[in-house]
Amino acid sequence: MSGLWFEDLTEGLVVEHAVRRTVTETDNVLFTTMTMNPAPLHLDHQYAEGTEFGRPLVNSMFTLALVVGLSVPELTLGTIVAQLGLDEVTFPAPVFQGDTVRVSTEVVSARESRKRPDAGIVVFAHRARNQRDDVVCSCRRTGLMHRRPA
Repeated sequence: MSGLWFEDLTEGLVVEHAVRRTVTETDNVLFTTMTMNPAPLHLDHQYAEGTEFGRPLVNSMFTLALVVGLSVPELTLGTIVAQLGLDEVTFPAPVFQGDTVRVSTEVVSARESRKRPDAGIVVFAHRARNQRDDVVCSCRRTGLMHRRPA
C-alpha cells in the first residue's frame, strides 16, 4: 500500500508522479485491437501518412488509461474503494509512438461521504505532458477513498 488516505488528500495538494512511461507501437496496437477499434488512424501507417499528423496516433483511450495508471502508486494504491467517474477529459495534443508521458495531479476537492462514514469522495485533476512539455491529456477523476484505519 502506498496510496494516500482520505485524510491526506487535502484540497490543493499537488503530486508530481515519479513514474513516467514511453509509449510503444505495441502498446497502441494491442490496446486498439483489444478494444475492437478498427480506426486506420491508429493502425495503418500508410493511411496515417496521408493525414495531417503524418504517422499513426496513439489511441486516446490508451492515453487516458495510462494517465490514470501513472497516478495510482502515489495516490490510490490500496486506499481507493472505487473510481466513481471521469469527466472533463481533453486531449489538447496528440501522443505518438516514442513519446514519454508524465503526470501531475492536483486534489481539487475532498469531502466526507454522506453514505459511508469510513470513506470520503475526492476529485483529482490529472494533467499529462510529453517530453516536449506539451499537455497531451487532462481529466478529472472522482474516487471514493478509504479513511485511515483506527
